[in-house]
Amino acid sequence: MSHRSNAKTVLRAFAGAAALAVTMTYGGLSAGLLADPLTEKDTPSAATMEGVLKGMWTEVKSGWEDRLVQDATQKTCSQYRNDPPAAEANAIVERETATIVMPADGNVLGDWKQGEKIASSGRGGQFSDPPNTENGGNCYACHQLSKTELSYGTLGPSLTNFGKDREFDLDAAKAAYAKVYNAQSVNACSNMPRFGAHKFLTEQQIKDVVAFLFDKDSPVNK
Repeated sequence: MSHRSNAKTVLRAFAGAAALAVTMTYGGLSAGLLADPLTEKDTPSAATMEGVLKGMWTEVKSGWEDRLVQDATQKTCSQYRNDPPAAEANAIVERETATIVMPADGNVLGDWKQGEKIASSGRGGQFSDPPNTENGGNCYACHQLSKTELSYGTLGPSLTNFGKDREFDLDAAKAAYAKVYNAQSVNACSNMPRFGAHKFLTEQQIKDVVAFLFDKDSPVNK
């Protein structure tokens, strides 16, 4: 299947999903608004979509092939549209918790100024990044990090006063380290990346981010 055919199939799938959403929202009005409404039978199967998506990445870098294959947690979250039954959710949390490696020295707090840089950087892990680009956490894309920020994402909750609200408690900092390391150890189908489990951020980088959240001098807590 050519890239153009793949793209058409994907676009048709998205169009089908959008059309179905409109149909569900507006009920009978959709018949008059959509000249050729798509039905559920027009939506490709999961297997078809997976094949199309893999076909769009035929020239991935060596070693990246596994990124096109869902792991057990991703498969379960996809199957249940990120709302798995309790038993499945508990299994995910248990599995993902087992991946967490806490610092051997027990210290989860690094340099908050470095953490601010990491949280504010969306670089790294992109095809367009030069080799050896340091990965950033891209935290600002989903969270408010300080009260002075004018633009920030709202997919996740605001992190202002994160440490202050937790009285700068060390156990809370350790819990934050674990969540940054693997958010799905807390929320089974969290949208937050598994930074440590996927080795996207190093142990020191995660320490720095946690310090950014917990240091009394950090803008997060001002």
